[in-house]
Amino acid sequence: MLIKSIKTSLASLCAGLAFAASGSVLAADPGITDTTITLGMSAPFSGLNGAYGKEMKEGALAYFAQLNANGGINGKKVELVTLDDGYETERTVANTRKLINEHKVFALMAFYGSSPTTEAMKVFSEAKVPLLGTISGAGSLRSPVNRYMFHLRASYADETEAIVNHLVGLGITNIAVFYQNDGFGKSGKDGVVAALAHHKLKPVAEGSVERNSLQVENAVTQIAKANPQAVIMVTLYKPTAEFIRQMRKAGQIPQFSTLSPIGADLLVGEMGAKDAHGVGISQVMPYPWNDTQPVAKEYHKAIQAFAKHSNYSYYGIEGFINAKLIAEAMKKAGRDLSREKLVNTLESTPFDLGGYKVSYSASNHNGSRFVDLTVLGRDGRVLR
Repeated sequence: MLIKSIKTSLASLCAGLAFAASGSVLAADPGITDTTITLGMSAPFSGLNGAYGKEMKEGALAYFAQLNANGGINGKKVELVTLDDGYETERTVANTRKLINEHKVFALMAFYGSSPTTEAMKVFSEAKVPLLGTISGAGSLRSPVNRYMFHLRASYADETEAIVNHLVGLGITNIAVFYQNDGFGKSGKDGVVAALAHHKLKPVAEGSVERNSLQVENAVTQIAKANPQAVIMVTLYKPTAEFIRQMRKAGQIPQFSTLSPIGADLLVGEMGAKDAHGVGISQVMPYPWNDTQPVAKEYHKAIQAFAKHSNYSYYGIEGFINAKLIAEAMKKAGRDLSREKLVNTLESTPFDLGGYKVSYSASNHNGSRFVDLTVLGRDGRVLR
């Protein structure tokens, strides 16, 4: 009887330990092991806008390489799974499901595009997987606040307000708008209209281009009729370049201004320094070539070590800062890391990422309102 009792007690103890261990595993969020934390990213790495995703990815990987070389997050190395969506909404949604269900990522970062992210939001929100860093300033992604989405950059409303105020301050009042016909472009156009209204003005003309298209002829015709002093362009670099070329062929030489998604280096590469000279660009990230700002210096060092070059860019530094934000947030969340702890940490902790500061709350997930106005110089360099 005694032996039977001992055997029964041992069996119960083993079963209890097995249950506890199993419960521990089940309680842990996906994407975390004893040695790694896996994150996911969906962005265009091919197609007309593939250069954007490649620069962001390189910046993020450069940061994680530096982080992992220094011990990672509490001894765990960070791995980033990146999937190409070609800047297409359906592919972004499919990628989001794949990252969550197949790759079992802990969190998401650096999703690209307003319309693709809007649809992907339904997937990661339902799964309660946080997304840090949306390469979009669309108001529709920011209000109402989504508990699982955190914005790193200023909104398009912030950018367009800065551009309009600058132009009007120079005495330029006949302003047209050229926009991409999707969530990104419409949000930016709305920002232009709202900013002009503050000065009791309206756009003198509007024209649009479809996403992933270079068919700008109709927009050129509509806008050229108004003979504007300035055109604010809420478009990406290839249609922007084509629009400027055709406007000039039509004898139009307004001040061309555009928003941060353009990618200054990509526009110069597409047009050449001579033709891109004078284009104004609002920026929402620190000046990537700054030799004094801590985060820019850190970015330089990481890119040189990881990519073996010094071709810095705004998209590159945004990917780098995005990676640094999620790493800092995971560190501050502590060793017992979970998705909910990450969200709570972000909502309660200000972050100084090397001179670029972001802060969130439960009622506001817009991390920054930083906007810097720049112009392209004769040699293609970005001037402040």
